[in-house]
Amino acid sequence: MAPQADPEMLLASPPPVRLALELGARVLRDAGIADARLDAEWLLAEVLGVSRGRLVLHGRDVLEPSTAARYVQWLRRRVARVPLQHIVGTQAFRDLSLTVSSHALVPRPETELLAGWAIERLAGILSPLLIDLGTGSGCIACAIATEHPGARVVAVDVSPDAVQLARDNVAMLGLVGRVTVEESDLFSALAPMRADLVVSNPPYLPGGLIDLLAPEVSRYDPRLALDGGVDGLDVIGRLVDAAPRWLAPGGWLLLETAGGEQVPDVVARMDARGFARVETRPDLAGIVRFVGGGMP
Repeated sequence: MAPQADPEMLLASPPPVRLALELGARVLRDAGIADARLDAEWLLAEVLGVSRGRLVLHGRDVLEPSTAARYVQWLRRRVARVPLQHIVGTQAFRDLSLTVSSHALVPRPETELLAGWAIERLAGILSPLLIDLGTGSGCIACAIATEHPGARVVAVDVSPDAVQLARDNVAMLGLVGRVTVEESDLFSALAPMRADLVVSNPPYLPGGLIDLLAPEVSRYDPRLALDGGVDGLDVIGRLVDAAPRWLAPGGWLLLETAGGEQVPDVVARMDARGFARVETRPDLAGIVRFVGGGMP
């Protein structure tokens, strides 16, 4: 059996970029990281300040000692299962690059579909008002405001740390004045309003499952953003019950769920609360995950 790769080898004699990448990938592979090569590429490209696609052009360049030290530090963090996005500090979401941290969920590709559905529903409305509940990093709110220039968004999170992260992203993207971020448990702290759309990626995991998830999630994603109670539907149930009072006639509620058995339950809840035209949509893997319904 080959000995486990040691990233400290990069410090004794910093190698060319090509060899540093190979060693980094081996270190992560030995640690059980599924996308070891890809993660090593992202980390090394970020350290060098180049795009991942241009790493090959720097293959023969020798790492500076300070660059090698930073790369080793980041490899060590990734071996400890710190999410790649937390290490580099950013994550792509639709056409945006957002600052991310342990204060909110790392935006997932599935949630890009939820934002896309919201943008579809707002097409043709010149100046829509929407509410993004559980905004986290602000990814949905910022994507909608960017792609629909007339949209006004009230983004809400119960976590003050997530609120500050979302506000930082709003400011960075030049959306201050169109996206307002409020600290609130769902609608509770908001001034009365009637929105054209309410969208949410709420906590929907059964609490007992969280510790069984990958360390990147169970250790580093905030439990407040994951835990939906015993069946995962505590927050969703409250949201569906309250949303009709905050939607304008013809307004829509769009939700992300865990899929599976949750979907028919959420559909039934929405039917019971008077939503019309309740629809479902699949995620990128074909799992029916999103539920939406419009008010009469």
